[in-house]
Amino acid sequence: MVRNHKLAASISDTGWGAFVNFLSCKLERSGGKLIEINRWFPSSKLCSDCHYQINELPLDIRTWTCPSCGTHHDRDGNAAMNIRAEGIRMLSSSGTGEANANGEDVRPIRGRKSKMRHSSVKLEAHTIPSRVGVG
Repeated sequence: MVRNHKLAASISDTGWGAFVNFLSCKLERSGGKLIEINRWFPSSKLCSDCHYQINELPLDIRTWTCPSCGTHHDRDGNAAMNIRAEGIRMLSSSGTGEANANGEDVRPIRGRKSKMRHSSVKLEAHTIPSRVGVG
């Protein structure tokens, strides 16, 4: 069906949309958030060290050296670092912080869970345990 030039774009867009929807649902369940950056963001052309942007970078060029700072970049590794940095920038500029309104971390804690977990639920009134005397 993708070979049909009239339907190919619609079928591909539907598949990508379903993947993004699935990924977003999975992240929401685990306490994460999906950040989508602009598709025209120059992730491959932007130096991840000094933020210099080169004019052209054909797809057959897999590595390049920044003319500004001299850093040698692998195209895909550099793009991954730039995409991550842009997502973090967008997340921090949207006003959502690292903690929710109750003070707990929004992101799940990786690794072994602590035996002493503190809840974000605040007690309404201070309670004093009653002592029962033996005697």
